[in-house]
Amino acid sequence: MKLTFYKYQGTGNDFVMIDNRDNKFSKNDTKLVNHLCDRKFGIGGDGLILLENSEDPQDDFKMVYFNADGNESSMCGNGGRCLVAFAKHLEIIKDSARFTAIDGIHDAVIESGIVSLKMQDVNHLEIEKDFLFMDTGSPHHVIFTDNVSEIDLKKEGSEIRYSDRYKANNGTNVNFVEPISEDTFSVRTYERGVEDETLSCGTGVTAVALAAYRSKRTNSDKVKLITPGGELSVKFSESEKGFSNVWLSGPAELVFKGEILC
Repeated sequence: MKLTFYKYQGTGNDFVMIDNRDNKFSKNDTKLVNHLCDRKFGIGGDGLILLENSEDPQDDFKMVYFNADGNESSMCGNGGRCLVAFAKHLEIIKDSARFTAIDGIHDAVIESGIVSLKMQDVNHLEIEKDFLFMDTGSPHHVIFTDNVSEIDLKKEGSEIRYSDRYKANNGTNVNFVEPISEDTFSVRTYERGVEDETLSCGTGVTAVALAAYRSKRTNSDKVKLITPGGELSVKFSESEKGFSNVWLSGPAELVFKGEILC
């Protein structure tokens, strides 16, 4: 089979994109997804995303996301932003979109090359002595530190990801965070499914922004997040239950288009 694909990246978080409105790509072929995401033998990517027709007539499209290991996974914020840019490239949308992902409905806007994605409300945060935990579409463990650049991220991240605390829920993503200024934080993320550090994680920086605000490390409702792959921003409103009107913003770019035999 000859497969047409597109490669997108959002602050270094890269994805194989496939227009699957004709439903020709099988969502059950774990080995194929894993192969396509392989950086040595396939295209290479932190994940693979299918753009499909939605069952909801109010949607512009539907998002189906797979981790690099080939398994369908929870929400990916940067992936969602890249998918919106992809939908514009396909002329499905112009400068705004509504789509359904595994965690529900999302709105998005594109302005001057920046894609802003509305995330789900966050109504439950766990605040422990050494970390915070929440689900921003995907589960995230957040640790604040003074030396984020010196951390052996794969080792320390995997230990938490596979710890007994998260075993029953298929593990967690892990974020190590260093304050830079009152409203700016440096972030490195270990992603489950990739099982390594990624250059950026959208749901991760969203969790970091909310964790920083809730732990009183910032008083700002708009936070800058510096990842190894670039800069993102998260703005939000505090609500009685937690946080609402959560928006993740940053660049999303087409890297190349190609065909692969599979």
